[in-house]
Amino acid sequence: MTSALDRFRIDGKVAVITGGAGFLGVKHAEAILDAGGIPILADINERAALQRASDLSDKYNREVLGIYADITTSESVQDLSDRCADHFDNVDILINNAANDPKVKQEKTDSVPWSRFEVFPDEIWNKDLSVGLTGAFLCSQVFGREMANRKQGVILNIASDLGIIGPDQRIYRNNGISDDLQPVKPVTYSVAKHGLIGLTKYLATYWADKGVRVNALCPGGVYNGQPEAFVQKLTNLIPLGRMADIDEYKPAIIFLISDASSYMTGASLIIDGGRTCW
Repeated sequence: MTSALDRFRIDGKVAVITGGAGFLGVKHAEAILDAGGIPILADINERAALQRASDLSDKYNREVLGIYADITTSESVQDLSDRCADHFDNVDILINNAANDPKVKQEKTDSVPWSRFEVFPDEIWNKDLSVGLTGAFLCSQVFGREMANRKQGVILNIASDLGIIGPDQRIYRNNGISDDLQPVKPVTYSVAKHGLIGLTKYLATYWADKGVRVNALCPGGVYNGQPEAFVQKLTNLIPLGRMADIDEYKPAIIFLISDASSYMTGASLIIDGGRTCW
């Protein structure tokens, strides 16, 4: 009989992580390695993907792949799938992690910031949604189709607490600047993350009879040396009074991609220190 702890193991299972060379992508890969899986870091920055994969391979003495992929095009996603197939029989897990998340600049200006909704450039809208939403759609289409054919697999979409609520623009405000010149969190981040939750629910019901589970993780912000004033404003909105630690989402990743969550699909797991409760 399998124990409860054994159900968190993913020994030998292959997991593709989009945006795998990024800050959270590497942490997802570490979680996969901790649980016995094999991560593939897919990223448009090939050099970074190869370097991060090499670093992880050395650290864990295990196989880790770094592969170039432009997830905004179906041709590149199919090429990614083909290259994965060259190394492994199947991809068991897909983590749609890639996203554009431009930092909100905390500086005074006499011109209207590009991020404000009234002047938000359509080319940035298209680019951000191509990465954060279209990319997840294309990867789910290619890898999910293969999972459905095998009647097993897991897709995890990395959404955000801002996929549940709208951004509180007050935390980005600068003193001495008029309201119409204040920097704001761009609209595309919220739209993409809300869209991922919709994609999660759609695919969970679409492939329910094919053995493919699809869930979303909605994490809050991770502390990574942000300005103290910003951190204070944000933590004032969080009941636990702090941002997440750098490794704090790893157990949730393992739970969501392993058999520990075998009766869970179409769900959004919110881990945000309680922020969305207020």
